Amino acid sequence: MNDNTIDSLREALKHSPDNTPLRLLLADTLLTLNRLEEAETEYSTLLKISNDNKAKVGLATVFYKKRSYSACNVILEEVIEKGTNEINVYTLYAKGLLKENSIAKAIETYKKALAIDPKYFDEELDSQLRQREIVEVGEIEEELDNRFLQKPNINFSDVGGMEIVKKEIELKIIKPLLHPELYKAYGKKIGGGILLYGPPGCGKTFIAKATAGQVNARFISVSLNDILDMWIGNSEKNLHEIFELARNNTPCVLFIDEIDALGASRSDMKQSSGRHLINQFLQELDGIESTNEGVLIIGATNTPWNLDSAFRRPGRFDRIVFVPPPDTTTRESILKLKLNNKPTGTIDLQTVAKKAENYSGADIDAIIDIAIEQKLESSFSDGIPKPLETNDLLNALKKHKPSTQEWFSTAKNFAMFANDSGLYDDILTYMKIKK
Repeated sequence: MNDNTIDSLREALKHSPDNTPLRLLLADTLLTLNRLEEAETEYSTLLKISNDNKAKVGLATVFYKKRSYSACNVILEEVIEKGTNEINVYTLYAKGLLKENSIAKAIETYKKALAIDPKYFDEELDSQLRQREIVEVGEIEEELDNRFLQKPNINFSDVGGMEIVKKEIELKIIKPLLHPELYKAYGKKIGGGILLYGPPGCGKTFIAKATAGQVNARFISVSLNDILDMWIGNSEKNLHEIFELARNNTPCVLFIDEIDALGASRSDMKQSSGRHLINQFLQELDGIESTNEGVLIIGATNTPWNLDSAFRRPGRFDRIVFVPPPDTTTRESILKLKLNNKPTGTIDLQTVAKKAENYSGADIDAIIDIAIEQKLESSFSDGIPKPLETNDLLNALKKHKPSTQEWFSTAKNFAMFANDSGLYDDILTYMKIKK
């Protein structure tokens, strides 16, 4: 671009002053040439005749280059508030915030850019924000304690049904803690992992917490979101710190939800960062650098077929337990618990429970909500809460189908056609299908 191009654009605008694409081209050209004052004039003129986002971002860029960071940030805040998926907007805003020393907000903004495209990388932001995000190790440990470490007040007596699941957990986790001398006599470690799988919303987290309460152990519950971090290497660091927290507070039940996402097959991982995280996880499970004695690891997944086979080796998740939807007795217990402290008439819980076959605990929550919404409508007229009756819940059942059906449709295929080791026989047994 040279002066002749600029002159040609200006001449064209004399004949068509309201031609917004033409004026935007002139403004962008001036910005590229670092003729900031002229670019500012053209962007400002354009914004008087058109509320163009590109013009706003261009003007914000001019202000950034002129070191008018507050003016730059005000414009970009408006653009972001109205909604945008442009990475360059978030990047420029993060840089503007950084210049104004708004570090936390800059980190948050840069993370939003990375959420749009996880492969995106800006050297300036990465290097500066990474340094600013470092905190003292002691503060990290205190934060981890406050966020994750629990002492549950429930045990197996609070878990209705699930007898097979409880028996498996008792053999693998509870007995070793109650009889450590027997296990040591045979040279067996106290600890290890058990994998719970089944449709979502069926109480995997609850049974894990009850396990900790049953043996008077500490309880740590984490999911994928608690571990993943945008900085390279930080996800592995987060995972190690979680395991260290468990090791420093034995006996401890470490519950890892969404383990299928964390432990997806390494062959499916295209990004090296994902493979590094899985390898870190396997090292932590093996206790290579630190002992896992007294750490009882429970993983939960809705899709065990996506889990790397390395996770199922002896000493890792070598017991895999199917957690089905609650049975009739359990559904009745859940209904009774969920309806407690709500306006109710005489409800035939057994009838409702029988009709709710294949409904998960989350589904039961949903049907109660539907029934309540219907009652609220009839209560608005006089302001008096109307009690829930049996028919209200039965009608709600008709409006909400069990969410487990889709899961069983997928699981059935794996159980019938990818089940050489018999891993998914429990699914076939539950569905009453013969191999």
